[in-house]
Amino acid sequence: MKLNQLFWAAALVSVSFACSDSGDEKPLGKYDNGILIMNEGNFGTNDGEVYHLNPTTEELLPNIFEAENLRPFAGLLEDMILEGDRLYLVANTGKVEIVNPADFKSLGAVASELDQPRSLAVNGTKLFISDYGPYDDNYGTPDSYVAVVNGLDGGVVSKKIEVSNKPEALFSYGNYIIVAGSEENKIEIIDASQETVVSTLDLEASPKQFHAEGNVLWVYAVTSDDVVFYTVNLNSLTLGNTYTIPLADATSRIAFDGDDEMYILTSTGWPDYNDAVVNIDIEGSNATATELLTGSGFYGIGYDHNSDQIYVANSNGFQGNGTVTVLSETGSVVRSFEVGRGPSGFLVY
Repeated sequence: MKLNQLFWAAALVSVSFACSDSGDEKPLGKYDNGILIMNEGNFGTNDGEVYHLNPTTEELLPNIFEAENLRPFAGLLEDMILEGDRLYLVANTGKVEIVNPADFKSLGAVASELDQPRSLAVNGTKLFISDYGPYDDNYGTPDSYVAVVNGLDGGVVSKKIEVSNKPEALFSYGNYIIVAGSEENKIEIIDASQETVVSTLDLEASPKQFHAEGNVLWVYAVTSDDVVFYTVNLNSLTLGNTYTIPLADATSRIAFDGDDEMYILTSTGWPDYNDAVVNIDIEGSNATATELLTGSGFYGIGYDHNSDQIYVANSNGFQGNGTVTVLSETGSVVRSFEVGRGPSGFLVY
């Protein structure tokens, strides 16, 4: 099993110059390298924000969206999706902000007709946004959908495509958008031109994240007792192999190190929140799971392929600001530092 160069919820980018459409090189912008730290924010105050870390100098710049746009982000930050020269900041409080990743200046937004957006994918000139939809009286989400927006810089929602409950990650391939239907254990395939679901793959575990390698799409999924990796043949859009690793209480948080290994957060949840960072190494049909760090409040994980270090975010129970702990690949603590409220993800350039 070969899994490489994926960082949680985002693509890894390693460049010294950014390229324009003309092929000319241009100097990097203020935020074009380093690590972006996604701080979800606190429910009720909606104070999600992004920090920028220079891992070489350890300089940490807080609240860069507000600093560059002279207004607060004003939402709970759920995901960061880098697509070319645009960075999409998805807020599960009902909007998507679009910025230039070089300077974090606003390019546009999707600010209406969304309910609880989770992630985003680009196909052609369209945005596809997974959304739980509104809660019903029993806090269910029977009206989940994928929203369609015509325009890479945002605008209005032109259509809502009905999908299974609680869609999470999206993956764009060819003329298709592939949807992780987490609550009903489904992979749903949307024709991006027709804007309708054309195929469904049923799973035995809850899909959380995607990773593509060649013509194979790896699906990271979990049950209460196992971590499961499915493969999807992208040419035929059919299921291939299944790899199951016994590991209880795995969360959706995963990071790949680019060398056949991955790091997963586990948590027993309320009320104890006994959490751990677990390394999984899969070679052929053999898998090993090694616990690297235990604690409470682990909320996000990422991997810096430049330094071969693991970044673990801790929400500290949302009692004030969170912290980030940097680990070596063997689990030794390198350093820790304070970040924003509810740190939950990383994007490494």
